[in-house]
Amino acid sequence: MRIAEKSDDEIRTLVGAARDAGITMIDHADIYGGAMHVCERRYAEAMRLTPADRAEVVIQSKCGIVPPDGFDFSYEHIVRQVEGSLAALGTDHLDVLLLHRPDALVEPEEVARAFDELEAAGKVRAFGVSNQTPGQIDLLKKFVRQPIVANQLQLSITHSSIIARGVAANMQAEDQSIDRDGGILDYCRLHDITVQAWSPFQAGFFTGVFLGSPDHPELNAVIDRLAAKYEVPPIAIATAWITRHPAQMQVVLGTTSPARVTGAAQGSDIPLTRPEWYELFRTAGHIVP
Repeated sequence: MRIAEKSDDEIRTLVGAARDAGITMIDHADIYGGAMHVCERRYAEAMRLTPADRAEVVIQSKCGIVPPDGFDFSYEHIVRQVEGSLAALGTDHLDVLLLHRPDALVEPEEVARAFDELEAAGKVRAFGVSNQTPGQIDLLKKFVRQPIVANQLQLSITHSSIIARGVAANMQAEDQSIDRDGGILDYCRLHDITVQAWSPFQAGFFTGVFLGSPDHPELNAVIDRLAAKYEVPPIAIATAWITRHPAQMQVVLGTTSPARVTGAAQGSDIPLTRPEWYELFRTAGHIVP
């Protein structure tokens, strides 16, 4: 939750809109807010969760990115950051901890040691990763005994190489057929790892949203038509494209607008047909052979 500049009332309104829409997971990271643990602390200050409130919400946080340009999956860093997150959030446990992006210098034995200690102390109940390849996950799994329950990956209709590559498999002349991620989507499905789709409305890697963008007129025409058909806002169709996939992905909403949260959440109830799903995929610029 990127809520550093929001007032307590604004945070409560945002979280209330999410809860009313059926959303029960809050996604944090130690780096959100411009300094360590800022957004986690603001969430706790605004929400003032009672034990009963805490029991009804799944709190996930991430660690491993060290601004401005490094990563640290060492035992000491993981444990220290979790302790900082717990203090900022005013809770005694995280429901899920993700390793935030890959650390090229990872020593998986240290990760395993940290996970074991945090689990034994009841401070973290489940563990996952973010933006990791099958090989990186397998390396962790050689030493980490806890299941890897989630992999947070960037995914939207327009930024969907983890899906698009498989559709264009064996088409040598096409860029779409290039395997850039080691078949991560199929890997996650085979190993019961939930894909959490972040930036679900971004056109590319933080290049701006595709919804309403003049750069994507054909896609938006289809989105608008389907939004009218299903009587939902366009943002719901963008969500529905992800949730229609049989991998049963979770959509990580980065918006801090209560109205957009409400609209996006409606997408999980929309049963896009196969022709509709592929029409959105094709008009986003992907090949459908």
